[in-house]
Amino acid sequence: MDEQNKNLLLATVLSLLVVVIWFVLFPPPEPEPAPDGATATATDGAPTAPTGDVASGGDVAAVPQSAGAAATDTATAPETATTADTAPRVEIDTPSLTGSISLRGGRIDDLMLKNYRETLEPDAPIVTLLSPIGGDHAYYALFGWAPGGGLTPDQVPGANTVWSLASGQTLTPDSPIVLSWDNGSGLTFRREMAVDEKSMFTVTQSVENTGGATATIAPYGVLARHGEPQDLKNFFILHEGAISITDGELTETDYDDFEPAGQHDNVAIAETGWTGFTDHYWMTALIPGQAAGAQFSTFQDTARNIYQTNIKQKTETLAPGQTATISTRLFAGAKEWDTIREYQNEGGVTKFLDAIDWGWFFFLTKPIFAMLHWLNLLIGNMGWAIIALTLIIKAALLPLAYKSYVSMAKMKELQPQMQEIKEKAGDDRQKLQKEIMELYKKEKVNPASGCLPILLQIPIFFSLYKVIFVTLELRHAPWVGWIRDLSAPDPSSLYNLWGILPWAAPEPGSILALIFIGILPLLLGISMWLQQKLNPAPTDPTQQMIFAWMPWVFMFMLGSFASGLVLYWIANNTITFIQQYLIMRSQGYKPDVFGNIKSGFKKTPKDEKK
Repeated sequence: MDEQNKNLLLATVLSLLVVVIWFVLFPPPEPEPAPDGATATATDGAPTAPTGDVASGGDVAAVPQSAGAAATDTATAPETATTADTAPRVEIDTPSLTGSISLRGGRIDDLMLKNYRETLEPDAPIVTLLSPIGGDHAYYALFGWAPGGGLTPDQVPGANTVWSLASGQTLTPDSPIVLSWDNGSGLTFRREMAVDEKSMFTVTQSVENTGGATATIAPYGVLARHGEPQDLKNFFILHEGAISITDGELTETDYDDFEPAGQHDNVAIAETGWTGFTDHYWMTALIPGQAAGAQFSTFQDTARNIYQTNIKQKTETLAPGQTATISTRLFAGAKEWDTIREYQNEGGVTKFLDAIDWGWFFFLTKPIFAMLHWLNLLIGNMGWAIIALTLIIKAALLPLAYKSYVSMAKMKELQPQMQEIKEKAGDDRQKLQKEIMELYKKEKVNPASGCLPILLQIPIFFSLYKVIFVTLELRHAPWVGWIRDLSAPDPSSLYNLWGILPWAAPEPGSILALIFIGILPLLLGISMWLQQKLNPAPTDPTQQMIFAWMPWVFMFMLGSFASGLVLYWIANNTITFIQQYLIMRSQGYKPDVFGNIKSGFKKTPKDEKK
């Protein structure tokens, strides 16, 4: 086996091995289940906020019961929702959000995202983010005050306190609302709630001491969700669960790793921080207005299966006649890169972009996505942006690729001399290797240079896979024709001749879907096969078999991956083919592509004997 064939075989086996390992460790996630029609709560029109009864026994999240409590001591004696919650609601209406706020507890517990639908169907329900107690998968935000010395829990507003609407009718970016509640013992509480045009609420809580005694009190915010999310992916390449930034340090907690209430840590903040829940594409986050001195706590009330993340801000001591005011921001919306970057850079939310799970290769995934996002804005189509990104990546790697292909071309020129060395060396392997290495040194040829571009492509490929999977901008992003969602596998299928026959394609993720591939995976296999034909088939039968099967193995393995990733690989193979062909021509070697294709269909001597 000559050195060139060894290097080609090594590169082939290396790339195949990497993809096999990647496919085993990071299989494509299960397709998202269709939304349950019984739980769809809204369409594209006005919000359908629930205003009826709350189911019996629907416990609300535990809240701090004292100003000194960092988290909660209510796991054994929670505040419970009344069996018939008829409290009025205040409508929320912004360009991005629709929903309502319950005056019971002032809960933000009914929120939908106007700009996103559950599926690609034009009449699909819009995405529901927050849901009230009483239905499945309740998810909401609570705010309040924890009592200090001399005050009891019923003297401060809690999760079941019914507030009065002091001003405003509908919460919009131009019209905040104000809630009020008087405890009848000298403390008057007010809560102003504002929202911007995107996804950020500002909740300003104030308390005035009109009594004759000093009051000690501490504000808090709670995000709670009952049970795990309905659409939980459980795909370990993606983090879903609690997330927080504490003085610049990122902490992620999966649902399986929540500590039970009473056994969790309370994390003190020295300067900056935020905490919340992150899903695949959506997020909620509490951002304290005065982070210094605040504490975060994340835990699970195992008895009621409620996951919580809390902020308790520093305790306020109010003498008679004094007023304390504290503000907390609540982000509740989609993890749009532009939006959260604006909140980070202009809104002062430290490391807010880390809410997107960039992974271990963040030093690659972040710039790759930034470039992809910019190209998408420039071109107006994410599919063409992926192709343009591939061109840029290949241009950046061109100097290295040029050296690699030049080295391969020189090695072809050295074939006659290498053959002479083999004939002279005979069975002396040591002499053969020594003289071949001397020949490489004399002609300045590096036989391993052909593998280096492949090695550099591996982290880029992994990073792009991560970007395509985790970023919202690829969700439901169309390319051309039948490709309406670049974050999903190619929906076409050989099963119905890619839409020609009048029956549906197999369900995504099924065995039939893996076998009856779509158009993009087929183009991927063809592009790899053509790339092989730049060189004659190796003479060794084992190598011939590996080379013959490799494109089609890749085709089926990657067929169930996101269309955007398959599109990248097709573009990469096509550009590589053109680069290699032109560089080899520039070195005096003319690849006989058509001749190599014809030779692949000729019968071998072994076949002819049969």
